[in-house]
This record gives sequence, structure tokens and C-alpha cells, in this order.
Amino acid sequence: MSSPAFSRMLDAIDRGAFPRTRKWAWRGLYNMLSRFWRDDDWRFMNYGFVPDGAPFPLKPEDEEERAFIGLYQQAVEGLPVAGARVLEVGSGRGGGSRYLARYYAPASVVGLDYSPETVRLARRLNADAPALSFETGDAERLPFPDGSFDIVINIESSHCYANVPAFTAEVARVLAPGGWFTFADMRGRGMIAELDRQLAAPGLELAEGRDLSKGVVAALNMADARKRARIGKAFLMQRFITEFAGAKGSMLYKGLAGGEVSYVARRYRKVA
Repeated sequence: MSSPAFSRMLDAIDRGAFPRTRKWAWRGLYNMLSRFWRDDDWRFMNYGFVPDGAPFPLKPEDEEERAFIGLYQQAVEGLPVAGARVLEVGSGRGGGSRYLARYYAPASVVGLDYSPETVRLARRLNADAPALSFETGDAERLPFPDGSFDIVINIESSHCYANVPAFTAEVARVLAPGGWFTFADMRGRGMIAELDRQLAAPGLELAEGRDLSKGVVAALNMADARKRARIGKAFLMQRFITEFAGAKGSMLYKGLAGGEVSYVARRYRKVA
């Protein structure tokens, strides 16, 4: 995919154009990537986040993925994860769900993804984590009973959805009273107000909002050499994967670094 085509795709996402076609296309893309990019040492596909201040603790074997784990650490920092029932919607290759299961002692973590191939890959890559499972399902029609979870996490996934308000209504439904919804994703700077309207589901009260863009750019810088080494092996798709991965020089990298794209985090609590 050329840069102009990638630009048109990003514009369509921001404008909300062709939502169902876009949702189908994202599913096909992630199925393809999971089928052909099966590296055991790559459990994340997010852009990452490097927080200000002292680094959060990690085990030595997880240091290579620090930049990517940072988005999850900021998502749950200060939340009552120990003993909680946790759902990640849009769990991808499963690294974030694995981090939560291994570091926070939840009662359970369920990772849900729309791509069957990605779910199969996540199960294989993360079989060593306790209390962790993965399921195939639609974010806009969550396959769980009312009040099933204490915490719902959604990281860098909502831009793939056809109907974000339907998703947030489902989040409110499956959360137990007093439960937490923690969200992070990017949009064009002019679309953030619309995103906040889409996230404002009845029963969810906004507790905190942050702009993560600076820390996301820092994470892209930190991970760039590792990404470049992997991209170099993708002979037929190097240009597309460079854009998709947010590598230095890509349109998304320039947008985040220049302020045209904002990466935001939100936390909501379900009214008890």
C-alpha cells in the first residue's frame, strides 16, 4: 500500500466513512498479519507509551517489550486489579492481557478479538500465563452476560470499529456496578471531541482524561530499531508495514510528533 493510499484510509477513519467495510477490512488485515507474522518474541502491535519519571518495574525477560507494555501499565495504574475479573477488548496478539495476568494477580483475564487467526496466535504465544484465556468476538456485541467484569480495557483498537457508541454501550452492560473502563487510542486532533461523545455511554462517568501523545512518540522512538529489523524481513510489504507500525518517517509518526494526531487515554467508572 502506497503512502497516498494509506493517507486516504486514515482520512476515511477520521470521517467515519464506510464503517462496516472498514471493520471488515481491518479484520482481514489482522487475520493476514497473524497468519504470516507468527514470531514468538512479538506479542504486541500497539504504538507503546513511555511515561515521565522513574520507569515502572519489569522482569528482565520483559524489558524488550517495555515500550509496548507502557500503554497497559498506564491503563491500570491505581486501579483495583488484584482479584478482579478483567476483559480486554481488542486483545490482538495477547501481550497486554498476558502482562496484566502475570503482574497484577487478577481473578481472571479474558482477551477478546474480532480476528480468529489472531486469537489462535494469542493462545499459542501466551499459554504460560495464569488465569488467562482468549475468545473470538465482536466489540459491538460482546458475548458476555451483564455485569461479568470489574475492569474493561481497550487499547488502540476502537479506530477499527464500525460503531463506537455501540461498543461503549456494551462495555457499560458487561461492567459490574462500580467497575472501571480504561481506554486509549488515537484520532485526528479535530476528532477528539467526537470521540469523547462516542465514549459517553449512559451509566459511565468520566473519571480521568489524558493526552498520551508525547509518551507515545517516545515509545515509537524507543522501539524503532527493533521494528526496522523486523520490517526488513517483509520484502513484499515493507512500505505498508512501515506506515502501519508508525516507524520514524511514517505519516502516523509525523502526525503524532507534529500534533495533527492525538493519542488520548480515558477512564470511566460505572455508576453503582
